[in-house]
Amino acid sequence: MLTPVLFIALIAGTDLCIKEEIEARDSSEFPRELKGSKGMITLHKSHNTGFPFEVLKSRPELVRTVPMVVMSGLAGILGFLTPKKGYWVEKTVLVLTLGGALSNLYDRITRRYVVDYFSVNVGCLKKIIFNLGDIAIFAGAGLAVFGQVFRELFGGKQRRKGRK
Repeated sequence: MLTPVLFIALIAGTDLCIKEEIEARDSSEFPRELKGSKGMITLHKSHNTGFPFEVLKSRPELVRTVPMVVMSGLAGILGFLTPKKGYWVEKTVLVLTLGGALSNLYDRITRRYVVDYFSVNVGCLKKIIFNLGDIAIFAGAGLAVFGQVFRELFGGKQRRKGRK
């Protein structure tokens, strides 16, 4: 159980350290190009008081409560799966999601907004400002979808072969 907790803490801690550095800087420094990114990444100092894209920003109590409830459920599932062999996809999905969500929940509770700090200068992504926690949540969701598709396409054939 210790290893998943360490990875969750690493994701959340790294994101919170970056957010702290962004918050310590004057807003006049942003937006600006991230050095070494060849113009692909722009740094920002953005405060989001709602869910992604400012959804429900007029309902701050809901914006704090829903993630707490969801995280509690996900942590319970991770606690159930951790001692079991296998389930590495599910465990990785939960660690990524919880690490990102923990950082953003901490912001929502302590700052009353989530600090977002970079955009990727590609197509429609230019207009969306992320943080590392968002990326971890997105990666967890993507892995969950990929894992399910993989099981549907390849897992069923293996089970049918075993039954013959």
